[in-house]
Amino acid sequence: MKIISWNVNGLRSVLGKALFKGFVDHAKPDCLCLQETKTRDKVPVDISGYEEYWNHAQKAGYAGTAVFTRTQPKEVTYGIGIPKHDAEGRVITLEFDKFFLVNVYVPNSKRDLARLPYRTKEWDVDFLKYLKKLEKKKPVVFCGDLNVAHKEIDLTHPKANVQNHGFTPQERAGFDLIVKAGFLDTFREFEPGGGHYTWWSQFSNCRTRNIGWRIDYFCISASLRPKLKKAFILKEVMGSDHCPVGIELEV
Repeated sequence: MKIISWNVNGLRSVLGKALFKGFVDHAKPDCLCLQETKTRDKVPVDISGYEEYWNHAQKAGYAGTAVFTRTQPKEVTYGIGIPKHDAEGRVITLEFDKFFLVNVYVPNSKRDLARLPYRTKEWDVDFLKYLKKLEKKKPVVFCGDLNVAHKEIDLTHPKANVQNHGFTPQERAGFDLIVKAGFLDTFREFEPGGGHYTWWSQFSNCRTRNIGWRIDYFCISASLRPKLKKAFILKEVMGSDHCPVGIELEV
């Protein structure tokens, strides 16, 4: 089963660039998880053979997630069951026979760190509790834009970004707790080296120069590790300031 995640930074924008269908036709994911769709309603998407699930933010042109799947889920839920977190359309959970798939767009702490306390003291805590609650029933795969570079190796200029949103000690500690709770960063199961990023600033030609951050992830319950066959970053796929990431699981 090939699962791909992509922060599209506005689905209509990607569709308008005529890149989306070609990407899906070439990659052929069994499940495609999108973040930052920025839609208020379902958008016509010209791909066949997929069931669609959407979670829209109440605020127009903001956040939002969607999942396209060839495999029919047993159940689909939206949000994590906590109203203060669920108004922004950030989570969709699909239950399959062997695991839960959670598509998530984690809140950004903002450039001035105005949302850092909410992100680290409320969202991170409650989202991890949600994952562990699911895991009591069956293993969990979660993916999406986690809005944090976990280690220094996960961004080009770590020293210069220690107090910047996405690389604060508090945000990184939140990822540490995910790992401590037993979840594996799938990409690091295969690739220990640096220079692998999923987001690039749109200024100063950063993408061409590969000055970036790895903030998009697939994490899995440790019990799924024997089933994990591949984890990858599709840096050549254009259309957003993020590129898609993915895994292949034996199911």
